[in-house]
Amino acid sequence: MYVCLCTGVTDREIREAAENGVSSMRQLGKELGVGRQCGRCACTAREILRESRSADYLSLANMLAQPA
Repeated sequence: MYVCLCTGVTDREIREAAENGVSSMRQLGKELGVGRQCGRCACTAREILRESRSADYLSLANMLAQPA
């Protein structure tokens, strides 16, 4: 799903950035340009970033990465 229409950033890209160490909206803006234009995406992007950095999400992602 597109989160930032101004820069064409998807939720998947935000999750990847979080996995690579991005932990704040400031960093997300520098890396992907999210929230730098009109700002309508900031709340949604912040929630996805927060969700992606949570322990539940990280443990699920690690479990799914394991071979069956």
